Amino acid sequence: MTVKAILTDIEGTTSSLSFVKDILFPYARQHLGNYVRAHANAPQVAEQLESVRRELGNPGASLEEVIATLERWIDEDRKITPLKTLQGFVWEKGYLDGDFTGHVYEDAVAGLQRWKQQGLDLYVYSSGSVQAQKLLFGYSDAGDLTDLFSGYFDTRIGSKRDMMSYSRIATECALAPEKILFLSDTFEELAAAHRAGMQVLGLSRGLDPMAVMDFTWVRSFDEVDAYL
Repeated sequence: MTVKAILTDIEGTTSSLSFVKDILFPYARQHLGNYVRAHANAPQVAEQLESVRRELGNPGASLEEVIATLERWIDEDRKITPLKTLQGFVWEKGYLDGDFTGHVYEDAVAGLQRWKQQGLDLYVYSSGSVQAQKLLFGYSDAGDLTDLFSGYFDTRIGSKRDMMSYSRIATECALAPEKILFLSDTFEELAAAHRAGMQVLGLSRGLDPMAVMDFTWVRSFDEVDAYL
């Protein structure tokens, strides 16, 4: 491969699924309602609440109806932009209060630092909001890693399982898709990126991935260099 940039997923790739599923999501589920009640009139929060009402097709939905919807979406693991944005606001408070730090695998930290030193541009693409991405890497177990990245993408650019999302990202990065290597633990995301023309590698993190015959899979970032 001739790779100019690496685009990486977060959950199951740079960071453990358990951190997101067992720490971040429950924290947001516990605190989101009270956070929204306390900050409903703040412009950045009010904007997201209006987006929820539009999603519901109910512009007159009460604040409590909106909160109930948000909590249901969390329970259903929905990838909806206003939910992800509001979760980011709640997580920001958690990071700032020292309730947790962002988990990043040691091999991911070392790999990202190594590739940056080699002159590769690094980008993040996650269903979590850009704000949440910056918080995870900014308050990580390994310290502030945000300087490693040239850009961040979330569901505002499109679904992670939609080929066009990866085409848009390549355009935003000013690179031909084939110059970008996408790392993810999810087959459907790898397939979408591959259809867009990107190079792809699956991260199995020691598990036996499904459909391994369709793409190359590695167990850690230490094994990625052989494909650059």
